[in-house]
Amino acid sequence: MTGYKRYKVMVNNSEPTKNPSQTVNYQIRIKGHLDSQWSDWFEGLTITLEDNGDTLLIGPVIDQAALHGLLKKVRDLGMPLISVCPVKTSQKDAANANPSISIHETHSYRSIKGDTK
Repeated sequence: MTGYKRYKVMVNNSEPTKNPSQTVNYQIRIKGHLDSQWSDWFEGLTITLEDNGDTLLIGPVIDQAALHGLLKKVRDLGMPLISVCPVKTSQKDAANANPSISIHETHSYRSIKGDTK
């Protein structure tokens, strides 16, 4: 058994080496609308309320640990998680990205019955 190495080092080549300052943008879709009071809790993410009743959380996530932290927050809200997707952005979009939180509502407001405005 000469020349045989009992222990071998495992190498993970599935993910190329990334610059530590490079983040990945994610889109997290949850069922239900979040109130604006939650915007501080999801700092750095854009909150978009959609017509279908879903909420989109979109923004940069520094690493997998941060992503799991966000998913834990969604779990703690008690709202059903629909999907988590990495979002590709162009370099122009990344350069113009504003890290501040904004809430976008994509649904149209309907008048209340009897409202004559």
